[in-house]
Amino acid sequence: MTSPAAAKDILKSVFGFADFRPGQQDIMDHLLGGENVLAVMPTGSGKSLCYQVPGIILDRLTVVISPLVALMDDQVSALQSLGVAAECIHSGKTRDANVVAWRAVQSGTCPILYLSPERLMTERMLSAIGNLNPAMFVVDEAHCISKWGANFRPEYESLSALKDRFPDATLAAFTATADEATRRDIAGKLFSGHGKTIVHGFDRPNLYLAVAPKTTWKKQLLTFVESRRGQPGVVYCLSRRLTEEVSAFLNHNDIRALPYHAGLGPEQRRENQEIFMAEDGIVMVATIAFGMGIDKPDIRYVFHTNLPSSMEAYYQEIGRAGRDGAPADVSLIYGLDDIRMRRRFIDEDGAEQAHKFREHKRLDALLAYCEATECRRVTLLSYFDEATQPCGNCDNCLYPPTVIDATAAAKDVFNVAIATGQAFGAAHLIDVLRGTKTAKVEERNHDALPHFGAGAHQSKPYWQGFIRQAVAGGFMYIDIENYGRLRLTKRAEHVLAGAERFSMREETEADIKAAKPGKKPLRELNAEDNDLFAELKNLRRQLAKERNVPAYVIFPDATLSEMAAHRPSSLNALATINGVGPKKLDQYGAVFLQVISAARA
Repeated sequence: MTSPAAAKDILKSVFGFADFRPGQQDIMDHLLGGENVLAVMPTGSGKSLCYQVPGIILDRLTVVISPLVALMDDQVSALQSLGVAAECIHSGKTRDANVVAWRAVQSGTCPILYLSPERLMTERMLSAIGNLNPAMFVVDEAHCISKWGANFRPEYESLSALKDRFPDATLAAFTATADEATRRDIAGKLFSGHGKTIVHGFDRPNLYLAVAPKTTWKKQLLTFVESRRGQPGVVYCLSRRLTEEVSAFLNHNDIRALPYHAGLGPEQRRENQEIFMAEDGIVMVATIAFGMGIDKPDIRYVFHTNLPSSMEAYYQEIGRAGRDGAPADVSLIYGLDDIRMRRRFIDEDGAEQAHKFREHKRLDALLAYCEATECRRVTLLSYFDEATQPCGNCDNCLYPPTVIDATAAAKDVFNVAIATGQAFGAAHLIDVLRGTKTAKVEERNHDALPHFGAGAHQSKPYWQGFIRQAVAGGFMYIDIENYGRLRLTKRAEHVLAGAERFSMREETEADIKAAKPGKKPLRELNAEDNDLFAELKNLRRQLAKERNVPAYVIFPDATLSEMAAHRPSSLNALATINGVGPKKLDQYGAVFLQVISAARA
């Protein structure tokens, strides 16, 4: 067993940090003691350090299994910049580069090797690694191994063979998104339950949470982004086409935005990602192809133009914001069409029925979150089996919605659905409710129905919101197999029979209730310090470009902010700044001191 004190020595001497974040030391102690661990930690809590520090300390190889080439490259670049001889082997590198990396691993000079599950689980690679008697295997994004999880990947399931193939190796798994059933499944597959599961909570208290009905989405998006002009953010879209449209729309309004989706070539995606990572105030407009493993700590907001696929996906995507611990805003707009598309995607997936059932239930949970009338954080965390108190940092806490009894209106809607044979979508039902004589209404004599015009006193947006809430609440469902027709459920029948009331959030015409921009930064800097902070970021950008690495690999924002506030005048003083380890002090100390010295002159 390795002494836990060694971990703190490595934290300071290699990474340049004086103290661990909450939970990190506990996980490292178990791993260094040879105990298998599944760690569930919120995004931005420092999961990577939990296995990188032990990987450096252990006297044999640590293999990290990672799902993305870009993530592997970034983590290896960051470690190499600290003087750690980490390597990765993947198809994105030349054969010669992979051979050089493997020789370093074979020689024993490389303590940490990154591989994809597909590359690792070949007989040739397993045999080669077996000859090296590895100390530890680390499964990153471990929720991918579980069929109970929202992002199951079949190639991850083969990792369950590691426990038998390498019985003397410690197995570690890390994820930010796993409910209790998923955690049991991961632990069972990776180490047959013989290990410790450590859950350090899902709460990200620095994130302001908001959801609003989608009305005029371009206006809603522009209002939100313009109020945060100059801050880096991510706008998630459902499709490649919409990603391009939103990116062009923002640029047309003088907000620099870059698209990111699978339809772009790998070089273009990489270039756009590097610009986003290195430069200030860029908006990344992306599909879910962007995000996993993106280690940009100062993303100030995430905006969803469409409904995510599940509560897990939503939690992962908003987790890109505020990883530095400073305030950040996450906002989602959605409408009935989003629900319809998500239901269709699930039904057309081709997966087994049990999987489809789970995905529909996950979507139900997200819809309940979107339509919640109480604290959003309470609803979000309860999904992950975590109890909390109202947060005071979400739209429902700050702007409590008005809940009204809409049973009479519900009966009108449900009766119109029945009278029209439950054979139409929302648009036609609303036309009948509001007494609008469209060609479709007149052709079918629906203007002669008893409830024709029963809802004429309410606007079209009101009824759109009403039906959205009825679907989200389980009173109506969208029949995807029959062209998206709206059908009634047992709950709707109970309402018609007088056995259940229908309550709803009062619909308003207001746009998204967003947190005010310009919140407290990482550190309170005066005007002069802010100027120096900007100069240090410019220097960092130049160095990152010269070395072809992400900007945070040089120094994170928190480190630059501390430099600007304390203005160290010597290498010894600079070494006391959090995030300045010996290797970075040697590489970059002199040039950063020059900028700081010039600012003092």
